[in-house]
Amino acid sequence: MLFKRIMAMGAVLTSLIATPGTAQPLGPVHTDHHVHVHSPAILEILAAYCSSPGRLAACDPAFVAPQTADDLLADMDEAGVQTAWMMSTAYLAESPLMAPPLADAATRVHRANAFTVATAAAHPGRLIAFVSVNPLAPDALAEIAAWKDEPFAGGLKLHLTNSGVDLRNPDHVRRLTAVFDAASDARMTILIHMRTRADDYGARDVRVVFEQILPHARGVPVVIAHAGGWGGLDANTWDALEGFRQVLAEQPDAAPNLFFDLAQVFDADTSPENRARLVEVMRGVGVERFVPGSDWPFSGPLDGYLNKAMALLPLAPQEAETLRQRSVAARCCGECVLSPGIRAICSNPTPSNRERPPGS
Repeated sequence: MLFKRIMAMGAVLTSLIATPGTAQPLGPVHTDHHVHVHSPAILEILAAYCSSPGRLAACDPAFVAPQTADDLLADMDEAGVQTAWMMSTAYLAESPLMAPPLADAATRVHRANAFTVATAAAHPGRLIAFVSVNPLAPDALAEIAAWKDEPFAGGLKLHLTNSGVDLRNPDHVRRLTAVFDAASDARMTILIHMRTRADDYGARDVRVVFEQILPHARGVPVVIAHAGGWGGLDANTWDALEGFRQVLAEQPDAAPNLFFDLAQVFDADTSPENRARLVEVMRGVGVERFVPGSDWPFSGPLDGYLNKAMALLPLAPQEAETLRQRSVAARCCGECVLSPGIRAICSNPTPSNRERPPGS
């Protein structure tokens, strides 16, 4: 009888160890590193953008819904999320997917960025603004310079798919490195959706980014959106992740400030096999390089994505808890977010660019 009790206890312990991500309650995610709220300047053109002949597919209904910062903050409160990186979608105004091009594209980009920065300024410590540009646009460097001294502009968002960037085009790479130089000079954290429209996108493109572009960040944190893909775990995303695992194995000290967000990489319906494979790759790359992200509002309610779906990843308890508390540093004021999840008040903020007239 005693032997049977010992065996039964052993079976329970084995079960707990086999499912480490759900073995004990986990705390809420501290920082969501990837959310969106459209500005009025972008909402005005979304219908035209979504119906443009330049697009390959219809827009997701969640993409066009007029969600507000108050909607986001209410969802954050429900999920227990303290801070979110709020991405400007200004780059849409200069996207080559918009056909015909907008006559006021550059002015609209600045208005959209100004809205994002002003929204973050109205919610210090909760929202951190990431301005955005199309790195191939002629006004990209001037737009970054316009926010260089803005204390509430914490980072720069780049979206290579929507910007028409080809990582195999030397001129595109040159212009992208110039944008990285400008963001580095401004000490802006960079979040880059690096997947392009190339059908065979993957490890080959990772090499270009790692060897030719990342060195221009010069110590500024760089976060790869969607773990190198554009949501989901298709063959291209796996190939990109394997590419990063390979280059980091070859040069483990080359990119200490490189991170990957998990925005829309998985959901509650992702197969157990793919969840296990993802964790294996995360460990190969370095679990400490991965940060929580949702891609809100695409994620649906944050509690369901960041707290419940993410808990299904078969991470060890300490890995899961550390992931939830991780916060990459972003330049901001009012309240600065420092890795991992520590806050400090900035002093003597510089004058704000958010009061400049549109297009200035």
